[in-house]
Amino acid sequence: MKHFTPADILLPKKDFETWAVVACDQYTSEPDYWHDVEAKVGDKPSALHIILPEIYLAPDNSARIAKINATMQEYLDGDVFDVYENSMIYVERESNNTIRRGVVGLIDLEDYDYTKGSSALIRATEATVLERIPPRVQIRKDAPLEMPHILLLIDDPALSVIEPLADQKDDFKPAYNFELMKNGGHIDGWFLPAQAQEAVQNALEALIADKDDKLLFAVGDGNHSLATAKECYNLTKNPLARYALVEIVNIHDKSIEFEPIYRVLFNVDKNDFMSKFIAHTEALGGDALQQFTVIDQDKETDISVKATAKLPVGTLQTFIDGYMEDHPEVKIDYIHGTDVTRSLCKEDKTLGFIFEGMGKEDLFPAIVADGSLPRKTFSMGHAEDKRFYIEARKIK
Repeated sequence: MKHFTPADILLPKKDFETWAVVACDQYTSEPDYWHDVEAKVGDKPSALHIILPEIYLAPDNSARIAKINATMQEYLDGDVFDVYENSMIYVERESNNTIRRGVVGLIDLEDYDYTKGSSALIRATEATVLERIPPRVQIRKDAPLEMPHILLLIDDPALSVIEPLADQKDDFKPAYNFELMKNGGHIDGWFLPAQAQEAVQNALEALIADKDDKLLFAVGDGNHSLATAKECYNLTKNPLARYALVEIVNIHDKSIEFEPIYRVLFNVDKNDFMSKFIAHTEALGGDALQQFTVIDQDKETDISVKATAKLPVGTLQTFIDGYMEDHPEVKIDYIHGTDVTRSLCKEDKTLGFIFEGMGKEDLFPAIVADGSLPRKTFSMGHAEDKRFYIEARKIK
């Protein structure tokens, strides 16, 4: 049995530059980014019109979701897409003077389990926030299309699965070649012929053939989207919805860099939070110390606290979770980049935390040993490096 398969992929017939937009869970505290995207896209067919950027999530998203679903059907009925049956796409994404290589294809959601401690073929890398799934189910459950921003990581130090395609791409049929908006870099795609598809599949299966733990794919980006796809399939058992379109990438690709995801708290009593955080770590921490830079408007303070988890993010997030249960007025955002973190802390009652991240070589061993990491532990690059919506697939 093959665990990564071809798909019937839909691509827009034209205007890729305005069709492709960044993943919906980016720039969640930066409305100007999305306003600029809206101005660039206008009324042209675009992924923007069939996704719901999370900055616009509201208690009742029903009207917006209904419009998204109607637009999806309009695109399917109109002359927007070309259909490429039984396809995999080899992708090269050039950004910040690096090239990230990947392959787009299908995974079986029966192979995926996001619960901690799972032994499934496809696993979450970090804790899944169950409260985040229902709003996403509302978006997906009646949608006729899916568009992936999901990146699955493989552990292939021998560079045997994806990297050989780079030397063969001149013999492949081009799929797309264009500039991504808003500093997203350049992207190229090629359709894999049947022989290359089979080579990718065989190389993937070889990665786990001799291993006791059959962890093949770890979710690098888009875990809550994949969890939503799984829940929608569980609700309907629709055969088309059993599968999800993803891009697989090698964690050993030189372009893959793990960036910490920082924390910013809003509407927080700073003195109360910090005194309780330090007391918590003093009471429960071990001998090891962990460092944080605390940002309070224009003041930055370096502190050392006793570790209560293996990673600094675990020590901080565990305390934040408990604190927010007792203080529902406090809100949190998860931020990529130190500059954005600092800029968001200019207002009163905000508090930011910068800390050291984890190395990518530690990811697969940590999942096998511990089940998963604290949520929002790492990001693969900056926000502009995230996957853009390009390919689509019918799920109804």
